[in-house]
Amino acid sequence: MEIYHDILECMVGALEAKDQYTCGHSNRVADMSYHLAKTIGINGTELEMIHIAAHLHDIGKIGISDNILNKSDKLTSDEWEHIKKHPEIGYNILVRSKKLEYIAHIILFHHERWDGNGYGVGLKGEEIPLGSRIIGICDAIDAMTSNRAYRKAMPWTLCREEVKRNKGLQFDPRLVDALDFLWQPWESQNR
Repeated sequence: MEIYHDILECMVGALEAKDQYTCGHSNRVADMSYHLAKTIGINGTELEMIHIAAHLHDIGKIGISDNILNKSDKLTSDEWEHIKKHPEIGYNILVRSKKLEYIAHIILFHHERWDGNGYGVGLKGEEIPLGSRIIGICDAIDAMTSNRAYRKAMPWTLCREEVKRNKGLQFDPRLVDALDFLWQPWESQNR
């Protein structure tokens, strides 16, 4: 299993070399996803698979043009449609390995929303794999609390309010509730 972890770290490194924003993002999302999954009682192999999937959730961005990935202002609608293909690209990269099929499925659906208004195939609620829902909420938290070329990071208190406002819309209500145990450590680590 150690060799797989090393290979996956190299894949994340390749993506980080291509996408300036991704540097550190994958590790933060993986750490948050791991802690959230543990908080709701996931352990063993499933916990490890979610953790690995979180590290690799944006691997499909390797297939997105550098001009789009590193654009410093708002994306056009065509560019946004292109970005929305990264979960499918990531899935197609990883599903080539039988041992990574479960991880590939988690990655494929990480931008689906609880209310069905996400992107991918339009899954909603419990149709979305739990690992995808976990990564989706952690990905959104890191995106909101990180600086981007076109906007400043949102303060943690506002991010928490935004997540709660989207309970049952963008995010699984059970996961939003479970986050109450995790906000304080994340806020103190990232000040």
